[in-house]
Amino acid sequence: MNKKLIGIGLALAFLIAFGSCKPKQSAYKSVYEAAKEREMEENTVSSTPVSKPATTTPSYSSETVRKEKVTPVYESDANGLKAYSVVVAAMAMKPGAESLKERFGNDGYNIILVRNDQGMYRVIIASYDSKEQAVAKKNEILEKYHAMGDVSTLKSKYGIPFNDWWILQREY
Repeated sequence: MNKKLIGIGLALAFLIAFGSCKPKQSAYKSVYEAAKEREMEENTVSSTPVSKPATTTPSYSSETVRKEKVTPVYESDANGLKAYSVVVAAMAMKPGAESLKERFGNDGYNIILVRNDQGMYRVIIASYDSKEQAVAKKNEILEKYHAMGDVSTLKSKYGIPFNDWWILQREY
């Protein structure tokens, strides 16, 4: 009887200790996508370094761009895709990109999803014919969050860091 109680007590302690530490699939998925993106970036020869926004607005000529050949995921996005785009996220999995598109769309942004030759999905918040327009829009949106004192909103609401946005120059 005493051994039975000890055994039941140990089993309950084990369940309590390890039952509350269940891993979340979304945590693994985001880590996987980030690792996959880093791997793809290392293998992309034509890519240039990604610039991080400074506390002051950089000049348009010094803003670096990443050149890639991309195609719209949805035909309805084809007309909106221009030469220079503001990329807010890059993802290995289409469902993650679609989810981010929906979240930004709920806030009034017209998001474009594209896919590069390596199979990575790019989530584009704005696309323009000139680099200057794209950089200006990127800075405008980021400054809006800075002015509100709510930069953490990008991370908490959308699951993306604000300092990882970059300019994509579309190759044809």
